Amino acid sequence: MSNAPLDEMKRRQAEVEAMGGKNRIERQHQLGKLSARERIETLLDPETFEEIGAHVRHRGTLFGMDQALAPADGVVTGYGRIDDRLVYVFAQDFTVLGGSLGEMHAAKIQRVQDLALKAGAPIIGLNDSGGARIQEGVDALNGYGEIFKRNTWASGVIPQITVIMGPSAGGAVYSPALTDLIIMVKHTGQMFITGPQVIKTVTGETVTAEELGGAVAQIRRSGVAHLAAENDSEALAWVRKFLAYVPNNNMEDPPVGEIQDPLDRVELSLRHLVPQDPNKPYDVKIAIEAMLDTGSFFELQKGFADNLVIGLGRLGGRSVGVVANQPRVLAGTIDINASTKLARFVRFCDAFNIAVITLVDTPGYLPGTAQEFGGIIRHGAKVLYAYAEATVPKVTIILRKAYGGAYLAMCSRSLGADLTMAWPTAEIAVMGPDGAANIIFKDQIAHSPDPDAARRKKSLEYRERFANPYIAAQHGYIDAVIDPAETRAHLARALMSLFNKKEDRPRKRHGNIPL
Repeated sequence: MSNAPLDEMKRRQAEVEAMGGKNRIERQHQLGKLSARERIETLLDPETFEEIGAHVRHRGTLFGMDQALAPADGVVTGYGRIDDRLVYVFAQDFTVLGGSLGEMHAAKIQRVQDLALKAGAPIIGLNDSGGARIQEGVDALNGYGEIFKRNTWASGVIPQITVIMGPSAGGAVYSPALTDLIIMVKHTGQMFITGPQVIKTVTGETVTAEELGGAVAQIRRSGVAHLAAENDSEALAWVRKFLAYVPNNNMEDPPVGEIQDPLDRVELSLRHLVPQDPNKPYDVKIAIEAMLDTGSFFELQKGFADNLVIGLGRLGGRSVGVVANQPRVLAGTIDINASTKLARFVRFCDAFNIAVITLVDTPGYLPGTAQEFGGIIRHGAKVLYAYAEATVPKVTIILRKAYGGAYLAMCSRSLGADLTMAWPTAEIAVMGPDGAANIIFKDQIAHSPDPDAARRKKSLEYRERFANPYIAAQHGYIDAVIDPAETRAHLARALMSLFNKKEDRPRKRHGNIPL
């Protein structure tokens, strides 16, 4: 005996689940892409997805839209669980009107944004869209504006993650840019404001979509994206990994993992990591890996401003953010791109209650006319602002060079570090020994029979007297000089002592960070 209402529900549900149909889904597969529903299934814990708005349809009537079928209006929305934690998700479906965003498509995204904010749960956007639905005109544009507004409201309140799995052009790129993490899929994910055809028409430049806005370009050249995945599955796995380090919202602490190795683990190799020659490089990632729980470091924005390393990790099972100068690249100097990379990451950690560990080895800000004319003063000030603003636990370890303004910028005691330690190899001074000797002993060097030898002698003298951690320690700017091999234990104890830290800032509407 048939049940007509139930049969009709099942028919409509099957229509929605089919989205653009078998042929178009097969075309996605041929391009190496999963369908929207397959992506959600891969992302979430099994059998946890609850769809919202499955039967929403567009209301367009112009330019043939009255005849256009668009199941779910081209976007699948709802909620589910990742590692048994609630998350909200939307996945644009390129098989339905090219995943284009119209009035109702946008309304569905806004709906899950509102619910995520109310529930205090992360929201994940899986983007694969041709952009605004031209046939719906200003209604589509208004939809983007409403999404951007909600991105801004949610910023610093709930984690917002974007995965670029197909094209994302024009206004569509600004919602991802307002989120906390952008993962792009190589070869299929692309982001740009104006596409290759428009650029060729306006400027005469010839560039492919991949060269212009592909994952490699947006990681290495612009720094817009944080991670570049080989395929959809890897990108979705990284979403799950990232969420394991962050809380559901700004009122909670990050999840705690199991302690898998001793907090007092000694790393003898760290005693020899910093070369005796102060001009020789080394890989700071070796220090990071040795300090953190084994295998827990999750680097972000690798390939962009590699003179600075940032990432999430665990120490004693607890989430930490790590910021480190990288002596292997540009001698660890701080430039415009590194400044922006650092400031944004520190502010993210501060927003979501993640303690910050800073490893310092930098001779200063990168000199040059390109940096000065590019606004290194303004961009460099972002670093000062981010550290001084942050109220989460902040522990700084000076590994080697910490000169001048860069010493101050890299979370010095004066900028608000709760605890500051140094390795015996630390050099803390207004400037490097060579530069200092040229200024302090200028006359003696000039009148010496052998100026070069005199310069070397005075430089060594300055290094022995000032380029060490003990003067700063005597003045109370360094809390402890530690054995590099025991760094992990010192860090663990420091962070445990700061676990219940409370710190307030003057009340205000908001600060005016030097953007």
